[in-house]
Amino acid sequence: MYKISVKKYLEEHDFEALCPKAVLFDMDGVLYDSMPNHAIAWQESMARFGIQMTADDAYATEGARGVDTIRQMVLRQQRREITEEEAQKMYDVKTQIFHSLPEAPVMPGVLELMEKIKKAGMMCCVVTGSGQRPLIERILKDFQDFVSEDHITTAYDVTCGKPSPEPYLMGLQKAGGLNPWEAFVVENAPLGVRSGYAAKIFTVAVNTGPLPDEELLAAGANLVFPNMQDLCDHWYCQIIPDL
Repeated sequence: MYKISVKKYLEEHDFEALCPKAVLFDMDGVLYDSMPNHAIAWQESMARFGIQMTADDAYATEGARGVDTIRQMVLRQQRREITEEEAQKMYDVKTQIFHSLPEAPVMPGVLELMEKIKKAGMMCCVVTGSGQRPLIERILKDFQDFVSEDHITTAYDVTCGKPSPEPYLMGLQKAGGLNPWEAFVVENAPLGVRSGYAAKIFTVAVNTGPLPDEELLAAGANLVFPNMQDLCDHWYCQIIPDL
């Protein structure tokens, strides 16, 4: 399956070989089992502003900049355009609710996977639509042996969030100016997968949310795993030996 996926990827983008030097991880739903908390925070905060947002909406828009999601929801439901500053004030309420909830645990398998990546001589990087400093500090604490701050791309590093390719193209730059064929993306949501695909990076999806695998494949995922532990378990036998 992996060899077929790589062959299709190389043919589609007219690349000669896949030679990964870095793995670019999304944060929510990939590094942390945080999406249930985000779903609660999104629904409660938006309800205060008269916006209806479901748990599926939260998963479907995961990875985008929060202010972009809010502006789109307001336009669609209230037929009005708001400024980024107005959206930021609404997003601040969502952030406050999120941080009032119990801390989300690290995804099972992530630390073990990062250890394998490091031993293979590859870099671990993070590309997130979040710009919340407490979350960035937590990444640096929880993954201090694998991720440095100069390898973290946040909402404040880009003009356009996911599904634009800009976040992952910036991730490649922060990884040392790598080419698309020199990295993997690990994502869990359609917008993030579309971003990795648009950046022409081999994109692995882990389906840690409620959406069907088909939505991740339709968004451009080259491979889909059911969770991070399964990706970790298959890292050597299905991915590394075939490169």
